Amino acid sequence: MRRALQAFFLAVCMTAGLLVPAVCSYGKAAETEPGLHAMIGQMLLVGFRGDSLDGMAAGDAGGVKASRPDTLEPAIVRDIRRYNLGGVILFDYDVALKRPDRNIRSREQVRSLVQNLQRMAQTPLFVAVDQEGGRVARLKPAQGFIATPSAAALGNGTLAGTRTAGETVGRMLADVGINWDFAPVLDVNVNPDCPVIGRLGRSFSGDPGQVAEHGRAFAEGLNAYGVIACFKHFPGHGSARADSHMGVTDVTATWSARELVPYRRLLGLPLTTAVMTGHLFNARLDAEHPATLSRKTITGLLRESMGYEGVIITDDLQMRAVADAYGLETTVELALKAGADILLFGNNLSYDPDIVPKVVRIITRLVETRRITPQRIAQSYRRIRTLKKSLN
Repeated sequence: MRRALQAFFLAVCMTAGLLVPAVCSYGKAAETEPGLHAMIGQMLLVGFRGDSLDGMAAGDAGGVKASRPDTLEPAIVRDIRRYNLGGVILFDYDVALKRPDRNIRSREQVRSLVQNLQRMAQTPLFVAVDQEGGRVARLKPAQGFIATPSAAALGNGTLAGTRTAGETVGRMLADVGINWDFAPVLDVNVNPDCPVIGRLGRSFSGDPGQVAEHGRAFAEGLNAYGVIACFKHFPGHGSARADSHMGVTDVTATWSARELVPYRRLLGLPLTTAVMTGHLFNARLDAEHPATLSRKTITGLLRESMGYEGVIITDDLQMRAVADAYGLETTVELALKAGADILLFGNNLSYDPDIVPKVVRIITRLVETRRITPQRIAQSYRRIRTLKKSLN
């Protein structure tokens, strides 16, 4: 069955024009085409422990058997080399261990870490971080980085000031090799008391039009330095009364279509961006599943109704709003069927050094049992490949 599946998948890839090089630059002539395994790896973006490859092999970093039987290699190195991992996310604080020494110590250290990770990669990595400004900033002045204002502060200023803040962040990230910022937040500040948006100053405004204008300015600033922006948290977290990190967040009674306005205004513009979904339950959009796992919300609303054709990444699938309600296999299957292209596992709220091989096996099995089609994998891979080309 596996050989027949591989032959069918190869035919799909050829039909879709997915003959791409298995080299570090997308600009070189194609030598081989990726198989199912390689495409699945590109659909994962994960967190890891350690601030240098030299110190990762033991303990918390999750060392695994390397090619030599007497040595260990860091789990993240294995995931990049063996599974063609699509990307990583950096954190300054390890939530599970309650320690402030996760991946970020200094500018020089981050630059070296990213360079060494990229050297391991057959396909260039997405290297992501949450650097919104204000209280949500993984790169801090204490580590030698520049502080920028919160979205709330920027929203009270000028668009030029917001673009300058985006440029400051973009320049800083590009300097150390980080190529994707999970910002700006497009959540409308409907509920200023929202524990994860309003209270933290993460929204530009309670006016959807203002959110759109400032979100565009910040994204333009990032793009000016070759950094991908990420609009979040679709379809809108600003009216929530709860924190989806801690459990189910039901916005059925508080959400309105005005929270889609920033997305409607920005998604058609010539910006280098992706969209991150939120773990938000809204019975008016889907009476069964939260947005991240909802085909009605992702494919029906975002893709078909709003015409979005770019990359969609989930919010962290280890957040309790999802993790407490669904098993890992069900989560992965629903997210793929919903239309997500990249599955994000922050590996920080909880830590599993084997999350990548586990998810790769799950997706492979879903394809082999025809619960997910090869075309579905190829579709996401094509979007991811296009976004990565923008980094050249």
